Amino acid sequence: MNIFGKGQSRILTPRRVMVMALAVLALGIIVSWRGMSHPDSGAGYAYAPGRGDTINVAIAYSPMSLYRYGDTIGGFNYEMMRDMASMYGDKFKFFPVTSVSESLDRLEQGDYDILVADIAATASLKERFRFSVPVYTDRLVLVSRDTTATTPLALAGQQVWAVAGSPAAERLANLSREIGDSIHIQDTHTYTAEQLVMLVNAGEIERAVVNQEVAQKLRPECPAINISAQISFSQFQSWIMNKNSTTLADTIDAQIERFRHTPAYTSLTSKYDLND
Repeated sequence: MNIFGKGQSRILTPRRVMVMALAVLALGIIVSWRGMSHPDSGAGYAYAPGRGDTINVAIAYSPMSLYRYGDTIGGFNYEMMRDMASMYGDKFKFFPVTSVSESLDRLEQGDYDILVADIAATASLKERFRFSVPVYTDRLVLVSRDTTATTPLALAGQQVWAVAGSPAAERLANLSREIGDSIHIQDTHTYTAEQLVMLVNAGEIERAVVNQEVAQKLRPECPAINISAQISFSQFQSWIMNKNSTTLADTIDAQIERFRHTPAYTSLTSKYDLND
């Protein structure tokens, strides 16, 4: 199947190679903590969950979750967990992931204890999972090269890309009903939100819907994109846990609540330009 749609080439241009390489890069990052400890890592690691008191965290490769900033590993969620580990003595073992839907399934099966990704707490997901108290707020935006696309009505009759299993795909389906017109949703398992933004910037796809914070962090690298059209109201961003993990979820909730009142949290929200 041609994932780029009718009339678009399968040829791996340098831009496409760069975009797809990001998924490979994500697999090269694995970090564990009690305080700070770094096991060997590589692009072909096998899933080996931590034992005992280790909390196994699936974390999406994203500017807001886990990201390489030059020679440094960062990301709001990653750094918040790092600071919480230092404060509370927790031991987190991180597993970078690129597929939201697959990671949700593996969380439900018990492979992971926590999933950290750009996923808002929607009603349908709350039926399956336990969401933590919010760590920050975000909203969905349209990413396109069209400077005239400033409202959701611009999506009527258009093809729009979204990460499969994400709230963006669900929101687009609801929006289609709200505006009374078709929106042709391309929900992809192949690309992350970051990659969709880069594909729009490169002109490989016309438009996508992603979280605003992700799009804003990528704007310096993607100057051609327009992100002025808001597709949702503000949404709580939380960490996701198995519904049966009540003890862990209660503990994480209490830790987040306390951490949100610390200078470390204020510093992080300032660093990532979050309006709390």
